[in-house]
Formats: sequence, structure tokens, C-alpha cells
Amino acid sequence: MTSKSIYQHGSPNRTGVLLINLGTPDAPTAQALHPYLKEFLSNPRVIEVPKLIWWPILYGFILPFRPSKSAEKYVKIWMPEGSPLKVHTERQTKLLLNQLQIRLQHPPIVEYAMNIGNPSIAEVLTKMQKQGCERILVIPLFPQYAASSTAAALDNVFAVLSKMRNMPEIRTVKQYHDHPRYIAALAQNVRDYWDSHGRPDKLIISFHGTPRANLDKGDPYHCACQKTGRLLAEALALDTKQYAVCFQSRFGKAKWLTPYTASTLRQLGKAGVSRVDVVCPGFVSDCLETLEEIALEGKDIFIQAGGKEFHYIPCLNERNDWIQALADLTCAHLQGWLEIHIPDEVAQLSRKRALEMGAKD
Repeated sequence: MTSKSIYQHGSPNRTGVLLINLGTPDAPTAQALHPYLKEFLSNPRVIEVPKLIWWPILYGFILPFRPSKSAEKYVKIWMPEGSPLKVHTERQTKLLLNQLQIRLQHPPIVEYAMNIGNPSIAEVLTKMQKQGCERILVIPLFPQYAASSTAAALDNVFAVLSKMRNMPEIRTVKQYHDHPRYIAALAQNVRDYWDSHGRPDKLIISFHGTPRANLDKGDPYHCACQKTGRLLAEALALDTKQYAVCFQSRFGKAKWLTPYTASTLRQLGKAGVSRVDVVCPGFVSDCLETLEEIALEGKDIFIQAGGKEFHYIPCLNERNDWIQALADLTCAHLQGWLEIHIPDEVAQLSRKRALEMGAKD
């Protein structure tokens, strides 16, 4: 046991909510990218290859060269406040807390952590323990569960807890790929964009890819992505010819989930499709994979192949409807831990319906 927190009788028990995102380097430099990529690509949940095979490749061919190349990409999308992923996650955390303060009589402590990089899961869980959190709801910010994202984050959570003598009570959210308000927020985000910029010939719904072998081993990620894509298309009243679900960010030479986003954009450009829009529902915050890989690289691929007009539709980021959806998800999983405040009009409607069904006043 490494935790040195001291239990004090009579201390107030608090409830906490921990949002977890993938992670980001501290700076857009090769020096900052090296430890970030080393930690990320050393995780057996991310790279399911035996160490004897993978580590010579990682240390001999990837880490000596990839950090500088990745840094060049991060420079293109870095915000004045820092990494877009961290900036948006921090803002979402504050907005969620504000919403929970409205909804809950005794709102929880709300923090965020990164599975890789800073602030680390270990750092934030220790902080929450010191704040008196005896109950913690953990919400990985990945709408579609995958072993390489959600499970990897939860692995880190439980690894930290295993070293705590006074371990808090824990609840976890696995995924919310088909949550009605999440889907509604995605659809309205697209509608709002189209209201301002017009509609495309085709909408590409792009998710982060994973190796095909993961699906064959039982990872449900592919199915969750397909359902999110279908529900989004239905909410937008699109037929099957007006959209396509694709997968981006392929790494290595193994077969990944198909169709590949890059290949699809190239094919559409060659086929003479005039305008393509791309939205990325698997990311709730804009990041390198959306702002650089899709908005910049994806655009180049489509235009160079013959396409005329390319649009990237931003992630949900700080949209109010998304924050409301996140608050709904949070409150649902806090049931029994905290008292949920029900607005008077909702309580009155509930009472009226109960009386109509025969309940006694």
C-alpha cells in the first residue's frame, strides 16, 4: 500500500465525478511527445503484440522518429491556451459542474484526468481522496466502448485504487453510444452547421479505427460505432446513399476496421463527388485526430483526388445540448448517492399523472 491518506473520524463524506479523456502531450514538441508516445504505445491494451516482438519495433523504429513528426502536426492545431483536447475537456468539466449545481441539492466534486499525460489519473484520484470523496463516479469520455480506450482508462483507475488503503466506492460508465440526448446533440450539431454552410453531397461519419483482430476477439467497438452512425443518420433523415460510416487513424500494416476514411475520401474525390462533410462522433472534444488528420489531411486527400468542397464539422465541445446530455448521464449513474433536484413543474406533472392512474393523494 502506498497511499498515506489518514482516515479521520467524523470527516464529511463527499461524492465525486471523474471525467477521463485519452490524453495529450504537454507541449507540441518532440521532447514532450517522446514520453507521451512511449506511454501510449507501451500499453498492452493499445498494442496487443507480445513485448518481445513489439518493443524492438517501438524503441528501434518508432520512438526515434515519430515524436518529431507528431510534434509538427500538433503545432498546426495548438491553441493559445494549450492542447485542444485538454482545453475542451477542462471547459466541459466546469460546465458539467455548473449544471450539476443546478440539478443537485448537494452537487459532487467534478474533476478530469488524462489516461496518458497530465493531469494523470493517479494525481487526480489522490486529490479527490484528500477532498473526502468516499464515492467516485468514473466517466471515460469515449461514447463507444473499446478495450484500447475505455478499458485502458479503467485499468489505470483500478491500478491506482489497488494502492489505496482507504479505497472509495466506485461506479463506472462503460459507454453511451446510443444515449438519446447524445444522439440528439450530434444531430443538432450537424443541422446547425448545415444551416450556416449548406448541405453536402455525402456525409462521412468517421470513427477512430482499431485493428480488425480486436473485433474478432470480441471487442464490441465496431458494433457501437455502427449503431451511433445509424442513429445519427436516422435523426438527420438521411438514406443509405447520403452517408457512410468509416474508420480513421490506421497504424501499422495490419488490417483495421474498414472502410478506411482516407480511402473513402479519395474514392469520392475520384468519383466526382462535389462536396463532402465529415463529422467525428467518437470524439466529444476536438483534438489532433479531428483538427489535423481530418480537417487538414482529409481535406487534402479529397481535393487532390478531384473533389471540389470539403467541410469538417466540429465536435460537440462545449455545446449546451451536449453538456445537458452529459449531465443526464451523470445524474442517472449518481442515483442513490445524491438527491436529485426535480423542478416544481416536473413534480406537479408527475403527481397529476399518478392521480389520473388511480393513486391516492
